[in-house]
Amino acid sequence: MASKGFFTKSFLLYHRILHRNLSIGKLYRRTLSAKLPRYPSQSTSLPSFDDISNKTLVVDMDEWLLKSNSIFPYFMLVALEGGGYLRGLLLLFSYLFLYFFASEELMLKVMVMFSFCGMKVDGFRLDRAVLPKYFLENVGLEGFEVLKKGLKEAKGVVCISRRVPRVMVDGFLRDYMGVKEIMGREIGMKYGFFSGVLMDWNEDKLAQKMEDVGVDVMAFGSCFGKYSQQLPFTEIYTTTEQEKKNWNTLPQDMYPNPLVFHDGRLAFTPTPMATLAMFVYLPLGIVLSVLRSLIFGLLPYRLSIPLSSLTGSRSYLVGQPPQYKTGTNRAGGQLFVCNHRTLLDPIAISAGLNRPVTAVTYSLSRLSEIISPIQTARLTRNKEEDRRRMSTLLARGDLVVCPEGTTCREKFLLRFSPLFAELTDKVVPVALNTRVDMFYGTSTSIFKFMDPFYFLMNPRPEYWVEFLEKVPTEGRSIDVANGIQRKIGEALGFELTVLTRKDKYMMLAGNEGIVKA
Repeated sequence: MASKGFFTKSFLLYHRILHRNLSIGKLYRRTLSAKLPRYPSQSTSLPSFDDISNKTLVVDMDEWLLKSNSIFPYFMLVALEGGGYLRGLLLLFSYLFLYFFASEELMLKVMVMFSFCGMKVDGFRLDRAVLPKYFLENVGLEGFEVLKKGLKEAKGVVCISRRVPRVMVDGFLRDYMGVKEIMGREIGMKYGFFSGVLMDWNEDKLAQKMEDVGVDVMAFGSCFGKYSQQLPFTEIYTTTEQEKKNWNTLPQDMYPNPLVFHDGRLAFTPTPMATLAMFVYLPLGIVLSVLRSLIFGLLPYRLSIPLSSLTGSRSYLVGQPPQYKTGTNRAGGQLFVCNHRTLLDPIAISAGLNRPVTAVTYSLSRLSEIISPIQTARLTRNKEEDRRRMSTLLARGDLVVCPEGTTCREKFLLRFSPLFAELTDKVVPVALNTRVDMFYGTSTSIFKFMDPFYFLMNPRPEYWVEFLEKVPTEGRSIDVANGIQRKIGEALGFELTVLTRKDKYMMLAGNEGIVKA
């Protein structure tokens, strides 16, 4: 018993140490306003601007814009999304091993090395496709207000990143914060690949930039204290980590540019402890994914739904599925029009109806078609040919169409293609929503056939299916499509957009998202 108590106390002590210290921000946890006696004008409170039209603002992203000083999650995202699970595991182990005795600079260089070494420079899009979501979720409202006012009224704004390399923050700052002047540390490149070597911070470059500005400069961040004698800083504002904990998180409706699209598999912020928990859970997640796939693929819905709930999966049906007698619809079957959340949408509708349906897709891998438990049909993107194929399928039975043409994770609806409105006199709108807690079941990668498996790997994946009232397709097809988009958006509380599949893939993957058969 004594031995058991000793090990219990030791484990709890170790857990408290990890919980308190396991953050790269701990390495920078000094009081930001301390040891800076030479400031021309120093304040730890938020400034109240009067006229800044002739001033330039220099903002330290790490110490002023972001609430948390921990930068480990961003490197883990690069390692996992850009290099795979093995690279992420190596980064996690090296971080845990070196944390207690390595210097802050060494820790930073180790993270860069494990995250970037050997990764292709050409086509690196994580700064635009993956990282912005996690940066935005860490932006402090109070710090953002300063940046927003500077972008609107000041002569210029320069944003610097002294710890996170420039290649990781460039897309976030330009596309979502609206910053045009960005300075940060660089990563070595050779033969078209990242070498993983983090270059030293170029203080001379910052000094030259300030000389080029040639006007009054307001600096935000304690790192500028060492330059107060050499650079034309008229005011320097700092904040402490404790003060930033009391800041509010920037709400989504205040994002300068809305976050409609983002990529990557992880649906959580990969802190060290959360990442460790994911790797421990991963073997069980694979087993659950295979088991749930077999349950839905081999058993009828009246058995598969209750059995899958025993594994943690949840399905919610809102509203009554439409009832009709065979032959009463002049088109043959019933046409269901839904928003697109994952590749499992038609299966969720089929389960809600408790009868088989056919799903049409614009771009689906052959493997996904083979393993699908329902019938699928490929469209050609030729309007006349697609109309003929869909009419033929609808004459044979129920048909599910996702007119958005691609999935969207956030609370937005993409533009609805109007072709479905030309097939029948009435359609049934279906509002779909999902919830995941570990992995996203969508991606723009070449491994899209893995999307359903990732969704089913979640500890508690959830699906909401809501059948809405039938809508007549009278009038112009584009007006009908917009009306159904609006009806589904109101049911879900989603915002409507005119964005398309091409917009999504050009932004996230640099292509049009067409999978060759």
